[in-house]
Amino acid sequence: MFLKQRLALYLLLIRWDRPAGTYLLLWPTLAALWLAAGGYPGWHLLFVFVMGCFLMRSAGCVINDVADRDFDRHVKRTAQRPLALGLIKPTEASGLAAVLAWLAFLLVCTTNLMTVLWSIGALIVTLIYPLTKRFLAMPQAILGVAFSLGIPMAFVAVQGQVPWVALWWWLGNLFWVLAYDTEYAMVDRDDDLRIGIRTSAITLGRWDVVGVMIFYTFSLVFWGVAGLAMGLLWPYFVSLGTAAAMACRHFSLIRNRSREGCFRAFTLNHWLGLMLWLGVMASQALA
Repeated sequence: MFLKQRLALYLLLIRWDRPAGTYLLLWPTLAALWLAAGGYPGWHLLFVFVMGCFLMRSAGCVINDVADRDFDRHVKRTAQRPLALGLIKPTEASGLAAVLAWLAFLLVCTTNLMTVLWSIGALIVTLIYPLTKRFLAMPQAILGVAFSLGIPMAFVAVQGQVPWVALWWWLGNLFWVLAYDTEYAMVDRDDDLRIGIRTSAITLGRWDVVGVMIFYTFSLVFWGVAGLAMGLLWPYFVSLGTAAAMACRHFSLIRNRSREGCFRAFTLNHWLGLMLWLGVMASQALA
């Protein structure tokens, strides 16, 4: 019974019941993997990056909860998390995060040295991100870096280098993270203001909705440039247009700044990322 209870708490810590965050990390990384390989990258790299995204997102959730445990109990959305309730000790949760990160590192070690070095950088950014909410006006930018590092890692794992055209895909992803995580921050704005957490939603103030839509615009423009630079075919641009339509819908969801609408907008983002990956695969299939 004890082990069953601990397992249930661990699953809550890694957001097993909320896989949207894993998808947000996974889809653009897989798209980069397909771009780097010019098509299907093979089962080995596919397994490494799928499992790596799951493990690192899980570890990141635990690290974030350890760092924010004293804040989470004062926020409506996070008050019931295991660490906020004191159901798990910080040292125990930190041990879980270390195991998850170590498993991800072992996977990366089956690729090449450059990918291993990039993975160390990704871990450092993951550790730093929760702390930036104390002093950085827009910590979502650091999360954007963390959630975009799978892109250069994919190119390095396949090609042994990061070509300059990959920068456009990386920038598109960075602005996409800024868009959806600002929507996420809008859910908790009242609580964050009260407890002193800094977020992009607070920094943007009454320009938050405009800021989100500008972030989406930049992400789509950079992804369009990436598609042109990489010679992608028409299916990709159809998918990009569909993604743009999805982003436009978010305006109606967040314009009133309701908690429900903003959270709904955030959760829908993984469909946008999936659409881009499908577009890349379809384009590569026709090439």
